[in-house]
Amino acid sequence: MQNYLFVHFREKTSPEGEQVYFAISRDGFHWEALNDGQPVLWAYYGDHGVRDMTICRDKATGRFHIFATDLSLSYGMRGKYNHSWRNINLHGSKDLAHWWSDDLVHWSEQEMITFGDEGCGCIWAPDIIFDPEHEDYVLHWSYCHADNNYGPMAIYYSRTKDFVNYTKPALLYRKEDSGCIDSAMYEEDGKYYLFVKSEGNPHRMIELVSDHVTGPWMRVEAFDESMKAVQAGLYEAPTAIRLDDGRWCLFIDYYGVKGAGQGYVPFVAPSMASGEFVRSDAKFSFPYGFKHGTLLTITEAEYDRMKAHDWNDVPDKR
Repeated sequence: MQNYLFVHFREKTSPEGEQVYFAISRDGFHWEALNDGQPVLWAYYGDHGVRDMTICRDKATGRFHIFATDLSLSYGMRGKYNHSWRNINLHGSKDLAHWWSDDLVHWSEQEMITFGDEGCGCIWAPDIIFDPEHEDYVLHWSYCHADNNYGPMAIYYSRTKDFVNYTKPALLYRKEDSGCIDSAMYEEDGKYYLFVKSEGNPHRMIELVSDHVTGPWMRVEAFDESMKAVQAGLYEAPTAIRLDDGRWCLFIDYYGVKGAGQGYVPFVAPSMASGEFVRSDAKFSFPYGFKHGTLLTITEAEYDRMKAHDWNDVPDKR
């Protein structure tokens, strides 16, 4: 039986919201927050806050890696960024925050890794996938860049074999008629499925498919049909897991209201290829406020270790 870890932040106006939180599940539908719903990792460097986490397990070493957007709206929106999302996009961090662990309960110090060059804006929402063609990992994110005159955002990527050395960023996907953000990628039967939030035409999630991790990409039209029932412009931050029965559960973050109404909504499909994701709220429960994060399949032993661990030793360095 598979078990699952959700790595995420929480939508709060105070600094503790933009830190790293963990939740665990036996079935992918019913979730329990760890550390009594408090952060398990704190951002000490950069903007002193992190959002939009991703996590992976290194196939070669078994080590776990977390990457996150280096951004704190609590600290920076009113001052550093002058209440402007455009200022964040143009002048935000060129770094991603990084932590690693060998057992999911003892973690390294935060590391800041620079991926941006002089022409890039803020690096948003990393995600990562193993590429068997190159036997390395493809870390991808969104930003605006001088190569497009700082126009609509697109998805870029960098490769790594060892999580120490990274290749120069390159374009992964640009949507010709709008910006796109919040990329998440999965493999099924030798094909790769990329979910992104389209910022127009339509203003919804879209799904793409390719024979290779870095494209070229084609739209999955059946997914467009399944998303027509979803309110435009109010969902982002996709993340997915494959359930024990082979179906896929895609979680999409709803941000259409303030406060406790925000959070992830599940959509279930028989396969990625089908694109036929059906909303499945009735089978699902989260504690309040899970925001943009990533799911990881873990073992029963890892689940038990995380549940039994005393998370009260996590240092609070606000």
